[in-house]
Amino acid sequence: MNAWELPTSLEIGGVGYPIRTDYRAILQILSCLGSSEYEDDEKRMIFFIIFFPTYNEIPENCYKEALEKAVEFIDMGMKEDRKKRPTTMDWAKDSTLIIPAVNRVMGQEIRSLEYLHWWTFLGAYMEIGSECLFSNVLNIRQKKAKGKKLEKYEIEFYNENKSLIDLHKSERSKEELDALREIFGFKK
Repeated sequence: MNAWELPTSLEIGGVGYPIRTDYRAILQILSCLGSSEYEDDEKRMIFFIIFFPTYNEIPENCYKEALEKAVEFIDMGMKEDRKKRPTTMDWAKDSTLIIPAVNRVMGQEIRSLEYLHWWTFLGAYMEIGSECLFSNVLNIRQKKAKGKKLEKYEIEFYNENKSLIDLHKSERSKEELDALREIFGFKK
């Protein structure tokens, strides 16, 4: 994938297939994958229906390639180091924190946009600075996950905002990229 372009299709089995690239569609997929209300085969089908508008045209023998390329698209072509890390964010639970932070980076209300490419959204997400509520919440979650000591002001903030900071088992989705790989049988 070329980082200098915003792809709107993927080549699978030598054929180009259109994909849904609006950030809302990708977040819908990630939310589904992190949900416990669907079985793995249902998640796969929902993924295909949302991501590939012409999913029924993809030959069955190309499904694995289609999923690999879809995951690569969602990852924006970046490779992970494959280390297991604790979950410190949840797209659904943290949406009310992420939206204002991305809005600030983008300089506009993203929900009012008719269309915003996933890579543009993800780029803005990656540029969220340290001076926002979401960053403070993530910092505390990361420290707690690694067993690091919180500063006095962080303890105070945590005690006043436990429901905002704690990711409970019943609400916690797997890390989205790990979930994609596990559901579709990709090995780490």
